[in-house]
Amino acid sequence: MSRTYDLVHRTTYTYAQPVTDSYGRTTLTPRDVPGQACLATTLDIDPAPADTAAHVDYFGNRTTYFGVTEPHTRLVVTSRSTIEVSRAAEPEPDRLPTMPWEEVAESVRDGVATVDEHALVRLREALLPSPHVSRTPAVRDFAAPTLTPGRPIGEVLVDLAHRIRTELAYRSGSTTVHTTQDQLLAQRAGVCQDFAHLMIAALRLHGLPARYSSGYIETRPPAGREKLRGADASHAWVSAWAPGAGWVEIDPTNDQLVDDRYVLLGWGRDYHDVPPLRGVIFTEGRGAHPSVQVDLVPSGSDPFL
Repeated sequence: MSRTYDLVHRTTYTYAQPVTDSYGRTTLTPRDVPGQACLATTLDIDPAPADTAAHVDYFGNRTTYFGVTEPHTRLVVTSRSTIEVSRAAEPEPDRLPTMPWEEVAESVRDGVATVDEHALVRLREALLPSPHVSRTPAVRDFAAPTLTPGRPIGEVLVDLAHRIRTELAYRSGSTTVHTTQDQLLAQRAGVCQDFAHLMIAALRLHGLPARYSSGYIETRPPAGREKLRGADASHAWVSAWAPGAGWVEIDPTNDQLVDDRYVLLGWGRDYHDVPPLRGVIFTEGRGAHPSVQVDLVPSGSDPFL
């Protein structure tokens, strides 16, 4: 069975001084991947841009460039999409691969017989440090109780996500996009972006490919189910590779495998590759911080936005 969602993501910038030009890039169009299809999507920019162009980036994410060239003190970017999700409603951790994690790392290092050269390059890319993911002694120490000799890769993924969920506090505003893994571990509090980066760092440090997934989780859960952390904004989780299962999507913020309540926007090495919106402006003022509103609801429901 599948579920269909209506998604609205609105970002508003308000400036103290007029902005003469604003150039941006959005990653706000959900991907078409196994288990998910984007049925319809629109992007509205106010003031209307003088130029826009759709693009598929290096990682296969769908992005849009825009240029607003009329003076403005407010910029609103609104993305609306309808998405059909056919992932399992309750993925079973017991069905994850049982190969020891060391053998997974060796297979990537020495070459995986079951993947082509292009796929192998992608796997090895997912081992490298990136702007927001560092392989440090503090990360190694945190990961050590999980990555014990001979432990199955499925158990490693589940346990690492569980420990991040239970040993670190979820605290909005406690970190910034520039918070490092060492800073996170020192203060023991962060948000979904930090938890994803920490899990990715721990896996990569041990030779296990991992990438950053950006998207959303259902804002209003079904009756009787607890609202998930991070449901009021864009969300982040981890995609880790395991032989026989491919890329396994797992959410350390909520300690669970990704199910049919999630919508994927895109993936990359870390947050730097897939922010929902980035750009530059020309103004005499100091710029502004964005205000973000997100609503993901089953189709047919009344959205907030």
